[in-house]
Amino acid sequence: MIPATLAMLLFAFSSVAAKRSVNLLGSSTASLLRIVLAAGLLAVYAHGWGAGLRGPSLGWFVVSGFIGFGICDTAIFLALPRLGAQLTSLLVHCLGAPIAALTEWLWLDTQLGAAELTAGTLILTGVAMALFPGRKSATTAKPSPGSLALLLGVIAAAGQAGGAVLSRHGQLLAHAAGQSIDGLSVAYQRILAGVAFTFLWWLWQRGSGMAKPPDGTAPNFRRAWPWVILNALSGPSLGVACYQWALLERPTGIVVAIAALTPLAVVPLAWWLDGERPTVRSLSGGVLAVLGAVGLGLSR
Repeated sequence: MIPATLAMLLFAFSSVAAKRSVNLLGSSTASLLRIVLAAGLLAVYAHGWGAGLRGPSLGWFVVSGFIGFGICDTAIFLALPRLGAQLTSLLVHCLGAPIAALTEWLWLDTQLGAAELTAGTLILTGVAMALFPGRKSATTAKPSPGSLALLLGVIAAAGQAGGAVLSRHGQLLAHAAGQSIDGLSVAYQRILAGVAFTFLWWLWQRGSGMAKPPDGTAPNFRRAWPWVILNALSGPSLGVACYQWALLERPTGIVVAIAALTPLAVVPLAWWLDGERPTVRSLSGGVLAVLGAVGLGLSR
């Protein structure tokens, strides 16, 4: 329970720090700096004390990292300035749970019962409520998220779910071979493909002249570095390591259920740091979606 709870809290800090760094640097630059820094920290540990690039599941972890760190994180960084930290976190962590369950059903023939289907319905209902809060007035209401923002959130959720399923499969193979790998080493092996994907994405954005902050100004590296460092530590390094540590000690359902609490932990942080004040309807939808995700995790 402790590593899963630590992962949930670290992911919450990561969401808010990512939003701040994106506003100051742009999505592609913030994502690249964060993942390169995290990969460097993980490499020091993995090659000094961990498994390095050894292990029977290296290929599975690389593919998992390409999906989870590459595709998922790129979509997250693109969604953050459009949706904010709260809604992005809600989409990724709550929609990721039913997508992961569906993936396991299609790939591993894991059957879905009435409890899973009910929980999935709660998640979808809650997400719909949170994404489309009612307007109070024409002057104070925020516009509903656009189709691109929603698509990015769904892609991020699918990427996280696919990466988690593949990572869990790799850990089970390694355990069956008698070569279990610690969480930090798994995080390192997964992040390598993510670094390559993110670097290529940054090159394309830079060549297209789109590697800028959302407001079109020049990147502010001096103000952004503390948020980049916090994001790197709380997300792809320590956060993912705690998540992998939790998967080694607890069933996937328990870990997913605790991680699904992340959107609720993001709410006070985003309100305090970014002024993202949730409406009653969006907060109610978020609570409903989180309850569904927790129920889905516990039922598996």
